[in-house]
Amino acid sequence: MKFNKWTVGLAAIGVVSLASAARADEKMSQLQTALSNTTISGYVDTAASWRPGTDQNGNGGPNIPRYSFAQNDGFSLNAIDIAIDHPEDESPWAAGYHVELMGGQDSVPAANNSVYPETLGFSSIRQAYLSLRTPVGNSGIDWKVGVFDTIIGYESTTDGANPNYTRSYGYTIEPTTHTGVLGTYKVNDEISVQAGIADTINDNFSAFGLNGTSTYETQKTYMGAVALTAPSSWGWLNGATLNGGIINGVDSFANGNGSATSFYAGATVPTPITALKVGASYDYLSIHNAGGETWVGGLYASYQLNDKASLNVRAEYGQDDSGALYGGGGTRNAFEEGTATLQYNLWANVLSRLEVRWDHAEHFNPFGVAPSGAPMKNNDFLVALNLIYQF
Repeated sequence: MKFNKWTVGLAAIGVVSLASAARADEKMSQLQTALSNTTISGYVDTAASWRPGTDQNGNGGPNIPRYSFAQNDGFSLNAIDIAIDHPEDESPWAAGYHVELMGGQDSVPAANNSVYPETLGFSSIRQAYLSLRTPVGNSGIDWKVGVFDTIIGYESTTDGANPNYTRSYGYTIEPTTHTGVLGTYKVNDEISVQAGIADTINDNFSAFGLNGTSTYETQKTYMGAVALTAPSSWGWLNGATLNGGIINGVDSFANGNGSATSFYAGATVPTPITALKVGASYDYLSIHNAGGETWVGGLYASYQLNDKASLNVRAEYGQDDSGALYGGGGTRNAFEEGTATLQYNLWANVLSRLEVRWDHAEHFNPFGVAPSGAPMKNNDFLVALNLIYQF
């Protein structure tokens, strides 16, 4: 083993021994080998929001639309996300890990969570799992053991991965994270399936938090999903995706230890116009002891204006008979929203977005404050500027 001249000099005067120096060098080499494939990534998400119609006396707020992480007027630190990854290699019995820490009002899961920002936790372990492979079939089964993101949904908890700044109502009624075991098997390039078991459903109204369990030990959450991808032989439809999934288990929507079932179907489709992509989603939430259900259908479109700019739009229509979103379940709680987002990459590694959103409630008035006996509103408008630095 070769030593540098400083180590040899210190050994000559008796300060260190060459044997101890060799052991230290060996340990450092092992550490460097272990960290050689480890990556660190993340983002910082900030925003400024304005809701026209809110006056200096507070009239017009604070009852804002009940989609996840909704903001009233002002500035906000939405999220600081840091992920450490050691991915699996190509060996049959590969192993790795993923640890993701998230702080800010968008962080999930947080005990006693709510869609209202002032009650959200400001730090959490978003994901922390071992990734393991077992050599079964053609591709092997890849396992996640620990805390992992949910397997359904058109939108992601990762802020910059979504086409719009604000979240959809579909995302709001979906689970966000689970603590358990999830297996993924890739049948071929076009078909993959997932199945898992977890303690409870952490969602955007979570009462459980990390490692939360039901009062009844035998109550668990079960999930399954399938993903289909169009092959290259399909021409301009190459890469189109169709996803479906079901999650059934213990959910805080269902009054603490009740159960609920989430159904999801979604698709993303390229078009003959290269710059234009479209998508659709459908979420159905059945709360078993609420005597009703909540469902949301969404349409998406994204047009790439040039190499730096894109226009992303979303439209949703839903029904909240269970009261999961606006409380007091009824039979006529219909709502819709429309969102337009202009995205422009002005600075390196920075996602810049200007967004306009309109929310409308039919047959009921959930927004604003009723000053001096005046009725509340059934319309809400938002203008927001969002900046995300990604590393």
